[in-house]
Amino acid sequence: MAGLNLTELVELALMLVAVGALSGFFAGLFGIGGGAILVPVFYECFRLAGVPLEVRMPLCIGTSLAIIIPTSIRSFRAHHARGAVDLEILKTWWLPIVIGVIAGSVTARYAPERLFKMVFVGVAWSAAARLLLARENWKFGDELPKGPLMRLYGFIVGLLSTLMGVGGGLFSNLLMTFYGRPIHQAVATSSALAVLISIPGALGYIYAGWPAAARYPEVTALQMPFAIGYVSLIGALLVMPTSLLTAPLGVRAAHAMSKRTLEVAFGCYLFLVGSRFVISLL
Repeated sequence: MAGLNLTELVELALMLVAVGALSGFFAGLFGIGGGAILVPVFYECFRLAGVPLEVRMPLCIGTSLAIIIPTSIRSFRAHHARGAVDLEILKTWWLPIVIGVIAGSVTARYAPERLFKMVFVGVAWSAAARLLLARENWKFGDELPKGPLMRLYGFIVGLLSTLMGVGGGLFSNLLMTFYGRPIHQAVATSSALAVLISIPGALGYIYAGWPAAARYPEVTALQMPFAIGYVSLIGALLVMPTSLLTAPLGVRAAHAMSKRTLEVAFGCYLFLVGSRFVISLL
């Protein structure tokens, strides 16, 4: 990568491997696919590598979605083995979510870089406030809605997840807890939604990134030269192995924690990662 010597490249590679382990753990712990930690870290890595600002954020998001594919599958299987996944929600949401992912991918092709950061901060901080400050009476209702409203929720989850590079756990966790579902069930079900979001989402960012590759040919060179659209294969290959190893550990930790402890931990984490992008927006 231009501008980096051998020592810096090794340090960057080791950081990505370590981040993979952490993102896999969070995928299991919070049902978020790991994207909420991958996107901020990739942003710093690609900044050091000299990736142009105009394409840096979507490249982070596309790469994050590609990595979420195997980690979310492994996390889902571990939660499903414990019987914690609500399969009825999956049956209702799968099609609206996929449509939302497609809409998000088309938006990513034309949207300015600041939009991705603003969506990330807005959702992360909203979810953090809900988790850290919520009381038991902070609810939309006692049961999740039926019909068009529920399908609309699914579409919004798919759309915003694709613009943030996360597996949907931020939104589905938030919605399910607002309707009285236990946080453990929300986390487990979110791990399954991450599978639905990450596969078409990564393909969508490959599609969205083709015009950028033509406008910024140096991006391809900076990825040594393995970038397909808005997905950096080098970043994905360094992060995936350790994330797969640690995802089941996160699942085990989630089921060992109390409801309130899990909510506070998730809320603090979201506040911190959102704060990073507020700084870059100023």
